[in-house]
Amino acid sequence: MSWFSAGVVYTIAFWVCFFIVLPIGVQGQWEDGSTVEGTEEGAPKEPMLKKKAIWAGLAAAVITAIAAVVVPRLLAN
Repeated sequence: MSWFSAGVVYTIAFWVCFFIVLPIGVQGQWEDGSTVEGTEEGAPKEPMLKKKAIWAGLAAAVITAIAAVVVPRLLAN
């Protein structure tokens, strides 16, 4: 697998993983009554985007490593 192919696989895997982990652990403002005036009640109180981006990056790296091992073996036959 070339560097460009690995970059494409990593980018796609990152965004898929990021959208999968995005709703995990999110608590809306309405759930504890701390709604800020001018915002939507369902808006997350603390979205934890940095933490979720790190988890998505790690998962994407694992997926890319698996693809780098599996894809050449499948193409060799």
